[in-house]
Amino acid sequence: MLTQRRQFLKQSSVLIASMLLGVARGWAGSSHRYKVAVVDLMILKRQKLSAFQLTKEIGADGLEIDMGGLGNRETFDNQLAKPEVRQQFLDKAKELQLEICSLAMTGFYAQSFATRPTYQRMLQDCIDTMKAMNVKVGFLPLGVQGDLVKNPELRPAIVERLKVVGKMAKKAGVVIGIETSLGAQGEVELLKEIGSKHIQIYFNFSNPLKAGRDLLKELKILGSKRICQIHCTDEDGVWLEHNTRLDLKKVKETLDEMKWDGWLVIERSRDAKEPHNVKKNFGANTQYLKSIFQAS
Repeated sequence: MLTQRRQFLKQSSVLIASMLLGVARGWAGSSHRYKVAVVDLMILKRQKLSAFQLTKEIGADGLEIDMGGLGNRETFDNQLAKPEVRQQFLDKAKELQLEICSLAMTGFYAQSFATRPTYQRMLQDCIDTMKAMNVKVGFLPLGVQGDLVKNPELRPAIVERLKVVGKMAKKAGVVIGIETSLGAQGEVELLKEIGSKHIQIYFNFSNPLKAGRDLLKELKILGSKRICQIHCTDEDGVWLEHNTRLDLKKVKETLDEMKWDGWLVIERSRDAKEPHNVKKNFGANTQYLKSIFQAS
């Protein structure tokens, strides 16, 4: 009887972990293993309803929506907190058959997650918006001021705060994906220290590429269960198809082997000659990603 109970508990924990991964990726019923999204901020449509129509014209499957500016405010300048605005966004997404893959707290790229006194309110505002819009992933970059390589003394404060955020995310049934400056092994150790399945890595290809690390090895070290979403681009300069240091066919092979599936979110990789030509840059990158990741 005791053995049966242990087996039941083990099976249950595996099932819960699988369900959580499905929640994080947010599109279990999709016909594609990988979906492609763009970022409203980067297509110059931050929290604008017209971002959906532009996303459709670009050819992407979905959109990452920003939570709005932060600056010195107590929380984000989030127009989606207004029920009528939120409903307009949901209606437009449905009308154009697009998905909202994640909400992004990009204000933390420049602001300090480690020291801002109202961080809980900020994160709660994001999580509340996620719940109201049925979005399962929130993006939290630790940013310049939260760089754990340059500022290792911030680690205790960041870990403590992420433990709190993990409890908040667990209560809401969502996942917060963090972006750090650490290598993959460092991120594994950080996640262990945080100790919450609701805090995962939002992987950004440009980070290991800029640091000279092996992108494929980094993915394998993290493993499929620690990566909730991927910013699938490099620094600006050339389109993805012309990027000689990013072999997306090998990336796909690696992700296939890892049995990872989810959203590939285009952030940058704009042509340096025409950086403001949104439709051309993001359209070309979307088409190229789909030619590799949705070919079969």
